[in-house]
Amino acid sequence: MKKLHTNLVDYLSQKSRVFFRKHSLPRWMVFAFDGGAVILTFLFSYILRYNFELQAFSFALAIKQSLLILGVFSIFEFIFRTFSGLIRHTTIQDIFNVLLTTTMTLFVLMVFTFAGQISNWKAVFDIPGSILIINYVSLNAVLIIARISIKMFYEMVSVKSAVKKNIVIYGAGAMGVVVKRVVSSDAQNEYNIVAFLDSDKKLQRKNLDGIPVFNPTKLSSSFIEKNKVETMVFAINDILASRKREIYSFAVDLGLEVLQVPVISDWLNGSFEVKQLKKIKVQDLLSRDPIQLNMKRIANGLRDRTILVTGAAGSIGSEIVRQLTRFNVGQLILVDNAETPMFHLENELLEHFAHAPVRTILADVTDQFRMDRIFRDFRPEFVFHAAAYKHVPLMERNPYEAIRVNVGGTTIMTNLAVKYDVVKFVMVSTDKAVNPTNVMGASKRTCEQILRSRANLGGNTTQFVITRFGNVLGSNGSVIPIFRKQIEEGGPVTVTHPEITRYFMTIPEACQLVLEAGFMGSGGEIFVFDMGEPVKIADLARQMIKLSGYEPDKDIQIEYTGLRPGEKLYEELLTDHEKTLPTYNAKVKIAEVADFDHEATLSKIVSLLNSCEKLDDKELVKKLSAIVPEFQSSNHLYETSPKDSKEDSVELEVYPD
Repeated sequence: MKKLHTNLVDYLSQKSRVFFRKHSLPRWMVFAFDGGAVILTFLFSYILRYNFELQAFSFALAIKQSLLILGVFSIFEFIFRTFSGLIRHTTIQDIFNVLLTTTMTLFVLMVFTFAGQISNWKAVFDIPGSILIINYVSLNAVLIIARISIKMFYEMVSVKSAVKKNIVIYGAGAMGVVVKRVVSSDAQNEYNIVAFLDSDKKLQRKNLDGIPVFNPTKLSSSFIEKNKVETMVFAINDILASRKREIYSFAVDLGLEVLQVPVISDWLNGSFEVKQLKKIKVQDLLSRDPIQLNMKRIANGLRDRTILVTGAAGSIGSEIVRQLTRFNVGQLILVDNAETPMFHLENELLEHFAHAPVRTILADVTDQFRMDRIFRDFRPEFVFHAAAYKHVPLMERNPYEAIRVNVGGTTIMTNLAVKYDVVKFVMVSTDKAVNPTNVMGASKRTCEQILRSRANLGGNTTQFVITRFGNVLGSNGSVIPIFRKQIEEGGPVTVTHPEITRYFMTIPEACQLVLEAGFMGSGGEIFVFDMGEPVKIADLARQMIKLSGYEPDKDIQIEYTGLRPGEKLYEELLTDHEKTLPTYNAKVKIAEVADFDHEATLSKIVSLLNSCEKLDDKELVKKLSAIVPEFQSSNHLYETSPKDSKEDSVELEVYPD
């Protein structure tokens, strides 16, 4: 019987939702209803005033006076548009407009009555004050009760029978109150608000819109279990990112789903709706306080400049492009050899940055003839070199490609920068270039040496700058999209080692600092970014599993596969011999690196590039290790003895600090 009743309720609710979705009261019908209510309540006021003795007053006069009242009421109803809203979604503002309309009507009628009594106007203008008051009260009651009744009926028949989620709202300020009221007024929402959490002691132990406010320390496993809380809505925008991260992490560790309210500028048409609540991402658990950039210096440096970006369709390159569109640059030349990503980037720029003077070019940085023509045709003044192969396992199996693209491409680009008098050349490097244990890291270390050699040998006016940072969250091929795909497929989530750690930044953070570093120093510097604290990849995997609504090691397993060839257990931003010098931006430091024989190094690099097609993989890696003495391959296929490295690097002189 109970099941039959539930099925019947669900059926009627579904039919009602379909009906209300397809139909709504026309405005003329609402206007007609309000007008009818005016006449009927006025006649009722006369009858009530005269104790239901119909012979005690002139019914014809009452009709004429009701039409006068209807006319005045209609004028104010048009002014305040009380008939134009959807009755089933009546708000406090709608009720206020009704009261405003009836109050203004009463005021005008009182003026008519007073003027009519003084000037002996016709009896139709002489309406007893008691009848006007009775009519005012009864008309408001009818109009307001009717609207609220329709709204309640709609909510009752349209609400789903499913059990709602119990939620807490973190933040009892203005934003939290908005969330509470929007959630409460939305019949289709799936949330039941249990409590507010706020650190303001003045609000604690009080009720806000009928909901208790607690100290955030109240949120615990026992509180969650007792109140069956499943979700926390974070409703504070004016808060440090570091503090927000702590709150998010705490809630996720308690097993709560965490939703966040978008910033006001992202609200739909200036109004917040429940559907805008979004689950937090793992990036939110790793975010830091906003980077403060010297915007004036960057803007002045880029104004009217022609800027070339290589690897423009990649994760880093495309974000550098987005950042550059904020400034009044002369022209943006975007180079990449990946056709489909370049196509998508071009469409994005046309849609969102149509004002930017952009030219997209399909080209390979290792094609010297093609790149020379691009430099000759466009004469770039700034170059942001982000084109590179970056995936460690792939490059470990393909050292020729790592050398051809990373080392060869950088060599060609720096040669052309000197040839065409580029003002500033900024290369994106990686923390894997520090004490490299893999081919990719060694190739990027070689690229750093190319730029430093160019800067120190003189004979050119180009300022060569190196930016070095760790992993970027969400970039192509990074752990986050890989973990996300594994979680969607039900696991397992694979981690190479339980203790492996990595530094992380968001892509916008990294690219903002690349721009900032581009206007520091005079050339030859290696700028190291403040990456915060290293993150355990296993912890990152667990957080992503929890954010997806699963329990690690129960719903989705974490499997450890062992370190891959060339992979480090932890990354470094500096070698053992490197220290840092501060800059005006606390998040950007200059690495004090050991000097070396720049001419000899460039000579060895040219020799490597000229012979790489003739050498097998092991010989290539051996030759690479001669250029980068600190390169100690952890891949047993490429293990080189100290003697081998020394013999091949006799021309190199490394001077420690």
